[in-house]
Amino acid sequence: MSTGTPGGGPTLRYQPDEKPPPRLAIGVGLQLAVLNIAAVMLIPMVVMRAAGLPDAYLSWAVLASVTICGLATILQALRAGRIGTGHVMVMGTSGAFIPACIMALDRGGPALLATLVTISALVPLLLSWRLSLFQRILTPAVSGTVIMLIPVTVLPFISGLLSGAPGGGTAQGAPLSFFATVVVIGALALKATGQLRLWAPVIGVVAGSAIAASHGLYNLDRVAAARWVDLPPFQPPGFDLGFGPGFWPPLVSFLLVAVIAAVRTMSSAIAVQRVSWRRKSRAVDFRAVQGAMTVDGLGNLLAGLAGTVPGSATTTSVPLTQLTGVAARVVGIVAGAAFVAFAFLPKAFAVVFAIPDPVFAGYLAILLAMLFAIGMKIVLQDGLGYREGMVVGVAFLAGVGFQYGMIFPDHVSRFAGGLFENGMNAGGFAAILMTLFLRLTDPRPSRIRTRLDPAELPAIREFLNDFASRNGWDRATAGRLAAATEETLVTLLEEEARNDTRRLLLTAQRKRNIAVLELFVAPRDANLQNRIALLREDTGETTLESEVSTRLLRHLASSVKHHQYHDTDIVTIHVET
Repeated sequence: MSTGTPGGGPTLRYQPDEKPPPRLAIGVGLQLAVLNIAAVMLIPMVVMRAAGLPDAYLSWAVLASVTICGLATILQALRAGRIGTGHVMVMGTSGAFIPACIMALDRGGPALLATLVTISALVPLLLSWRLSLFQRILTPAVSGTVIMLIPVTVLPFISGLLSGAPGGGTAQGAPLSFFATVVVIGALALKATGQLRLWAPVIGVVAGSAIAASHGLYNLDRVAAARWVDLPPFQPPGFDLGFGPGFWPPLVSFLLVAVIAAVRTMSSAIAVQRVSWRRKSRAVDFRAVQGAMTVDGLGNLLAGLAGTVPGSATTTSVPLTQLTGVAARVVGIVAGAAFVAFAFLPKAFAVVFAIPDPVFAGYLAILLAMLFAIGMKIVLQDGLGYREGMVVGVAFLAGVGFQYGMIFPDHVSRFAGGLFENGMNAGGFAAILMTLFLRLTDPRPSRIRTRLDPAELPAIREFLNDFASRNGWDRATAGRLAAATEETLVTLLEEEARNDTRRLLLTAQRKRNIAVLELFVAPRDANLQNRIALLREDTGETTLESEVSTRLLRHLASSVKHHQYHDTDIVTIHVET
């Protein structure tokens, strides 16, 4: 079994289903919370201040955001039924919603914001319910492109953090603390081992803060003035159900951004699985992705009730997992609990807020570099053909161009409240639309609907013979297609469930010299793709009778992918002709 993380990274010490020592779990969880708490707080602060709301409501919005993100982070780690991903995935406020939220507050105040956030929360819930219907559109090319555009979107924020030192600091303090943070984290991540590597981000932030403090950039007065425990007044705004003229323009923006935020959550759920298990060939569990999106929707429902900014999953836990080698679920529980505790501890808030901007910029620079690499890995995971390359290239350039005002900036700023001024929004939508166009213009595959029953094999063989004949393939090729399908069905059918009543949809399509077969059936627990991967890693000589069909399928097909959803199993088989 491989002991490295995907991509040949540092050794993964603890998988999600393993229990690290309590001190280690608490340390990594607190580290994750400390390094994310400021970002969770910043976005509602920016929105409420830009809309001119009073400080009392601002305090409530920040408290609600931090508490909701903490509860959602805990739910992600726990995974109960269809809720949660079962991995360490921090939920945060979403910067993509900033323009839409400010527009809503300007047009109707907190009550309109609460109404629109609540409605937009239905988008991730709908996608979670039937994610299998969208699996042809939300591809690795789309997900990876969205991840790659996150650094592009956040770079202006880093530039703002580096724009200058606060009053009273020396001119050289900002660049020195920034580069110290980058160098320390980078050097420890590349060369350190054991406990030292586990704490690379915290050590880097502490080192940068120490240098910043020596130049007068760390605000100790803010920490001293903050109370130890406090609770802002409880003031949810209620709902604006007038549905007047000011309701509809921001509604369109909210729904569009909700799709992108849901794609980001899906991308994060896929990315965190890539780095959380030792075996590189492990298939993505799309049931966990559905659970992540369910939590996304539930969290946004709570945000709507509270009248604060909605959120989505962040990807900061992905590079941190690579840095520390700890992917245990308990880390997510600790991080979420720390969020909730921070919400009632203004002194702890002040300690985080007092960290100078250049230090945060250095930490973000390392994370963004790793996120970009993770996005590339996701894009390349299924190979990058000509069409996929066009989707990624055009979408990425569109994201960069719109983000930095190089494509009709005057028109873009007036469309949907400036929705596409955000590069992740523009690039994500470009990738989705191009992928949808490809799917709609692809030749319609041949298909047969039947029962998942060995008695239906003669009808399936006849269907595949007709398909092979129409494509000019000989009977030997038709036999290989039939054999691959039969072995797949035998593997999916458990011995004790031979009289299965599940329905089967089989589609067949030609792509150059490859026959692509897809089987859509009701789900079972075992993942066929994982079983084949385990056979590849198996060096033993013995073959169990139950593995015969899997081994035959491994030799008949050039690739087998098994996507498991709560409502459907989709097995895709490629057979070279």
